[in-house]
Amino acid sequence: MKKNKTRKTLILSVLFLGPLIFYIFLSLGIYHHANLPILTDKVEDVKGEASFKNHFSVVSFLGTDVGNNKAGIFNLNEVIYKRYKKSLYFQAVLIAPVGTELEVETLKKKLSTYRDIDNWRFVFMDADDIKSLFKSFDTPYVINQDLSSEYTFIIDRELRLRGRKDDEDTKGGRLYGYKTSSVNDLKNKMKKDLEIIYYQLKKSIEKEKRFKRKI
Repeated sequence: MKKNKTRKTLILSVLFLGPLIFYIFLSLGIYHHANLPILTDKVEDVKGEASFKNHFSVVSFLGTDVGNNKAGIFNLNEVIYKRYKKSLYFQAVLIAPVGTELEVETLKKKLSTYRDIDNWRFVFMDADDIKSLFKSFDTPYVINQDLSSEYTFIIDRELRLRGRKDDEDTKGGRLYGYKTSSVNDLKNKMKKDLEIIYYQLKKSIEKEKRFKRKI
């Protein structure tokens, strides 16, 4: 008799607590995907045919030593570009110094042997403009002498730099950029952060559709 009563109590507890626990985990998941922090309110736009405006841009700085710095671009192409190349508003922007056009053309041909590069944007700028652009990101990083950076950045449609404020591997928790030399960094951090951005976009589109239906 006592066993039956205990079993009944256990079953009722599971029936009551199960959905509650599931809801809590679901809520935590939604909260995690609710927002990717804005770390810089306004960055400069690129000068040239490309623009950050109205795009989700993954921005990299190649520098003058194209041969030494291209490995990170190939990592980015394989881990990030491959996944998001067809996504709405996505583009990968490569900033290169004026004078490296031939080397970059060779790089483009190699990238295109793996997949289409329709959403890569190759922007050539003079040294002062590159430094000014990098500075406007307002990060603790310093651009290298050859105008390259080991980091790649996420710039949203309103020209804001996105990243993390609670990164456990970074002092102070703020993660402004993702190391292109690290496949793990790109896969386990940048890829997940872009997922959050597209989750936000999806919810925003759904909300707009509901609003239009009400009208």
